[in-house]
Amino acid sequence: MDTSLMLFTRDLRVRDNPALAAACEAGRIVPVFVFDDAILDGPFAAPNRVRFLLDSLDELRKSLKDRGGDLVVRRGDPAGEVVRLARETGARSLLLADERTAYAARRLDRVREAARTDGLDLHVTAHPGITVVTPGELTPVSGDHYKVFTPYWRAWEAARWRPAVDAPEKVRLPSGVRPGALPRLADLTSGSPSPDLAPGGERAGRERMAAWLRDDAAEYDDVRDDLAADRTSRLSPYVKFGCVSPRELAEAAPDAYRRQLAWRDFHHQVAAAFPDLPRRDYRSRDRRWKDDEDAFAAWCDGTTGVPIVDAGMRQLHREGFMHNRARLITASFLTRDLGIDWRRGLGHFNEWLVDGDVADNAGNWQWVAGTGNSTRPDQVMNPFRQAARFDPRGDYVRRYVPELAGVEGARVHRPWTLDEDRRRSLDYPPPIIDPDDR
Repeated sequence: MDTSLMLFTRDLRVRDNPALAAACEAGRIVPVFVFDDAILDGPFAAPNRVRFLLDSLDELRKSLKDRGGDLVVRRGDPAGEVVRLARETGARSLLLADERTAYAARRLDRVREAARTDGLDLHVTAHPGITVVTPGELTPVSGDHYKVFTPYWRAWEAARWRPAVDAPEKVRLPSGVRPGALPRLADLTSGSPSPDLAPGGERAGRERMAAWLRDDAAEYDDVRDDLAADRTSRLSPYVKFGCVSPRELAEAAPDAYRRQLAWRDFHHQVAAAFPDLPRRDYRSRDRRWKDDEDAFAAWCDGTTGVPIVDAGMRQLHREGFMHNRARLITASFLTRDLGIDWRRGLGHFNEWLVDGDVADNAGNWQWVAGTGNSTRPDQVMNPFRQAARFDPRGDYVRRYVPELAGVEGARVHRPWTLDEDRRRSLDYPPPIIDPDDR
């Protein structure tokens, strides 16, 4: 019976996982996850993502054990660990999800080079599963990728999706393989996760997906921008880590939500064609960014004196998550009102967001900053108008900015207009921008 390695990366689930299904059909399988020291030493080893990752791997291990297998856990260079396991188990093939980030491409190149160096004939196959439509599968008549979303959306809607696959009934692990223990959070990061961070894992993701589809999905287009309602799906962390299949979600969700998944696919195909998306302007705008450390620190801490901005940043720190409308408002405030480089904002988001997807996060930051794929690159989101429209009663602000919890109604968005005694009692800073200019 043939033995295959299945390298889990950003597909931490057993349901609708094409790589896992193919590996199980082929015979014996060594499911493996490698904690890459290159990531653990970088910004993507943020405590929120590490905690969510450990939850997800623990759940994945249980699912594999329920099917007779286990999850083999290693730490180090993925290429070296994969080749070592292939040699130990006699595996002749490696299956993994088809991921197109610059890091994933380098990882795959290192695996192939390590196998050649070791004299190992290892057949490597990448399967879909990270996105609904794999980057590169849809291309315009001219060019290697879509640069504008609307034509991509039309092509995406018309595309034939891959068939869904069932979870394997049996996982046959070769005898003698040492699974290894999952590390503790303290072994991987020195920081503490956000206090209200959601639990990770396929079971939690599927429970969340089922509840949202049942209770809120039908009204998604009407409520998704309502900051106080908090009725977005909150599925983005589970999609980012692959605890929930984006293809399965797209099939079940309403059109307005599927459009958001198409945006995610769009950014992934942009990043595949332009790997420097998280580091370099996609479209040069000849912008002169400001070096204002005090303003940047106030933005990071949620102490700008602009309540709707501060509420978004406080939510980020408390939950490792931020409402999508608040992400747009806070990003616009940093890049347009404060004139600070989008890369600095992206870096701060990467430190906190549990759903910090490389392609989608960078693509959205560049879209807001006017350096990305927006067809309206000069668009500015006035934070006060945004607050009046999407948090008209001020409930979102009061939820996340406790200093303002006692300010009634829409007045919470302009606390500097309160009488002097009331203003002084709030212990809340004045705005760092001139609100009369906005």
